[in-house]
Amino acid sequence: MVHGTLEVLLIGAKGLENTDYLCNMDPYAVLKCRSQEQRSSIASGKGSNPEWNENFVFTVSDRATELLIKLLDSDTGSADDFVGEATIPLEAVYTEGSIPPTLYNVVKDEHYCGEIKVGLTFTPEDVRQRGLPEDFGGWRQSR
Repeated sequence: MVHGTLEVLLIGAKGLENTDYLCNMDPYAVLKCRSQEQRSSIASGKGSNPEWNENFVFTVSDRATELLIKLLDSDTGSADDFVGEATIPLEAVYTEGSIPPTLYNVVKDEHYCGEIKVGLTFTPEDVRQRGLPEDFGGWRQSR
């Protein structure tokens, strides 16, 4: 079973549908991996092409099969508008170790509405650091 840390580099997005009709939107991202959730800063006034360049770290296992990134527009005085979301499969980063910054489609109601650029790095946890006995699985480690 795979255990470790997933580092997500949220670079930016482009071509997002502007949900503010009179001015540029103020987008932010909510990143979710299973029960863990983290939020980016607000890209104030950046409109359809925001940049964040922020890192997020999640503790993961191979049961975490995808990373969900929801994009929202921060609104003062009313509920934030849903811009779209991207679902990123994690299987490749578990086997490769890292995936360079890549564009993923942002969708809303099953329609394409822009792209988000994300880089991923997976660092496996050393089993010995988890406090398992040296003879875990019936084999004793030789010294």
